[in-house]
Amino acid sequence: MRWCIPLVGVLFLLLLTVKGRAMKIWSPEIPNEGRIPRKYVMPAAGGENLSPPLKWEGVPSGARSLVLVCVDTHPVARNWMHWIVIDIPPGVKELPEGASGKNMPAGARELVNSYGFKGYGGPQPPPGTGPHPYHFILYALDVENVALPERPSFAEVERYLEGHILEKASFVAYYER
Repeated sequence: MRWCIPLVGVLFLLLLTVKGRAMKIWSPEIPNEGRIPRKYVMPAAGGENLSPPLKWEGVPSGARSLVLVCVDTHPVARNWMHWIVIDIPPGVKELPEGASGKNMPAGARELVNSYGFKGYGGPQPPPGTGPHPYHFILYALDVENVALPERPSFAEVERYLEGHILEKASFVAYYER
């Protein structure tokens, strides 16, 4: 009988973990806190500018859309927007490698990045500025459509999403030249 109380406690914690599973985002090709492979950087930095494969899980059941951003927060970059994808249907669980501009989910829209074109623009940090952190951030929202400017700043994205975020997940990876 003494084992019954701890067992009930363990089962309760297990149920909470499964039900309240936190949202996560990751890339099978880019380790969290790791270095971004060259094929995902801009051609001027020696890469192919392929958008990396991304996967996520744990999207809250009340989410009506997802927003994905990739932003360089290095002081030299001043929140340079590398990728902004809005209106991703909440049932989508991944973006394959090279999806930007070619294989995006129905309804999802890519906005103009800080380079000035729509879609993914990979890292191209100035040589000698050290490692730049690239934050891949996924937001689960309580709205179906996002009304952002066509070329939003990171501050504009955060300002608009404020009050609509059900959950947020991120990972960071680095690149330097």
